[in-house]
Amino acid sequence: MSDTTQSGPVLAADGTPLKRSLARALRMQKLRALMLIAPLLLFILLTFILPIADMLFRSVENRIVSDTLPKTVVALQDWDAKGDEAPGEVVYENLYYDLFVAAEAKEHTKLGTRLNYEQTGISSLFRSSGRKVDDIGKDHVKAIERAGGGALKDEALWFEIMTGGSGAASNSDLLDAQRTKMRHLTSEDFPADIGFVPGADFSALFPRTARAYTDFALFTAVMDEDVVAEEDPWESVMVAFASEVQADGGAEKLAGYSGPGAAELKTAAEALADLEPISFKASFLDIDEDWGDVANWRTIQTYSPKYTSGYFLNSIDMQKGPDGAEARPENQQIYITLFQRTMFMSLVITASCIVLAYPIAWILANLPARSANLLMILVLLPFWTSLLVRTSAWKVMLQQQGVINDVLVWLGLVADDARLVMINNQFGTIVAMTHILLPFMILPMYSVMQTINPSYLRAAKSLGATNWTAFWRVYFPQSVPGIGAGSILVFILAIGYYITPEIVGGTKGVFISNRIAYHISSSLNWGLAAALGAILLVVVLILYWAYDKIVGIDNVKLG
Repeated sequence: MSDTTQSGPVLAADGTPLKRSLARALRMQKLRALMLIAPLLLFILLTFILPIADMLFRSVENRIVSDTLPKTVVALQDWDAKGDEAPGEVVYENLYYDLFVAAEAKEHTKLGTRLNYEQTGISSLFRSSGRKVDDIGKDHVKAIERAGGGALKDEALWFEIMTGGSGAASNSDLLDAQRTKMRHLTSEDFPADIGFVPGADFSALFPRTARAYTDFALFTAVMDEDVVAEEDPWESVMVAFASEVQADGGAEKLAGYSGPGAAELKTAAEALADLEPISFKASFLDIDEDWGDVANWRTIQTYSPKYTSGYFLNSIDMQKGPDGAEARPENQQIYITLFQRTMFMSLVITASCIVLAYPIAWILANLPARSANLLMILVLLPFWTSLLVRTSAWKVMLQQQGVINDVLVWLGLVADDARLVMINNQFGTIVAMTHILLPFMILPMYSVMQTINPSYLRAAKSLGATNWTAFWRVYFPQSVPGIGAGSILVFILAIGYYITPEIVGGTKGVFISNRIAYHISSSLNWGLAAALGAILLVVVLILYWAYDKIVGIDNVKLG
């Protein structure tokens, strides 16, 4: 007998409180259950959750502009995009150094392609400028190279100038900053030791030249895998030196410089004295006059932020402008129409499947097992046939010279010179997709109808109900869960279908999914494709929520 006078906690056999022991046992059970389903969870996470998250992120990610033109976008912040004047000299100067590095890394074409989604023609502007950017300031480069008998043609001397010589103080912050910039630009890792660290004294006097040489050193050591001290510096290094020496106060800075190569640099400065300072704006306009087009600069400025709503605006036939969101020109509006068409045709296909599938499912559920199994094989037969073959068959049958038109003409229902146009339009898409998706409606209906007891109908009729009343008041309400399950299945499959509309839809029967596929595989505008996919996902979730509120998802059954 238990001691009813004990007032302490109930203990387990090992002496621990029973409550704690039960909690530990329950926790172990949950952990074992989690371990059993862990492989499936991991598989779903890697193949379903992460791809969707990546798609959603790509719809707002826009780092390519700021990563490719980091200094330009900063300088462009002060430019008035609403005015009629192109940016000033400072913006073009920063554009030169950013574009020079991007062209060396062959990243400028990617930027041009990205901006070309927003401003037609800007891709060719970047492509042509990338080829000619090293011609800017070529007279100044030659003057530096010829000065002092070609002393500054020595790559080792440039290396010594930039490092400040042995024992000199270094500027690691500059190296780290340029390393981060190059990593963002190329997506490559730049290790800590590249055999070069800019000198503190020279980089303080001529920061632009030091940055240009550091870019050259990082690229040479990592991308080209060469020794920095054995390679000729880029033209941008000499252009930077010429610009800084010819700028106000540049000569005084050089006069106070006493580090390595001081004499050679002063000789080069004397050679530059006869040349006009480089005008970067004029040089870019010489390369291509479109660099003076305000619309191009507006596009660069508008899409400078690392994250943008531009893809989503494009998805609803809008665009970002100087004053915010604005409607696209009427002749460029297409996506709202495609969304509406996709929703309408998916609903029509779902309704068609319900109408066709219901009697078939009813027959299957009420036939003897042997006959029902034979009929079920016919229902499942399309699953054993290639989707491409079925779609191609409909393309042949629905043509004006196809089987259906021939039969209609033979029956006299259609004149030979007035054959029906049933392919490459919405009708063709609806017919083909209804046939393809019909089994997905029949099977849930059949599963639910099999569970309906036939005695209910007999009972209703014995009480005086007509066949229609017995069906409508007794049988149909019990089959609604099957209709709901099939409708959700068919509608979600239809809204994202791609192959069939592409083959039989023509220009009037394609879905939004075809446009998404085009942007992924042809135009490579993955951001817009991700935005369109995200909107499609949200629409499906909203419809699912509405279906749950109206019908109730608990009423959906598969058998």
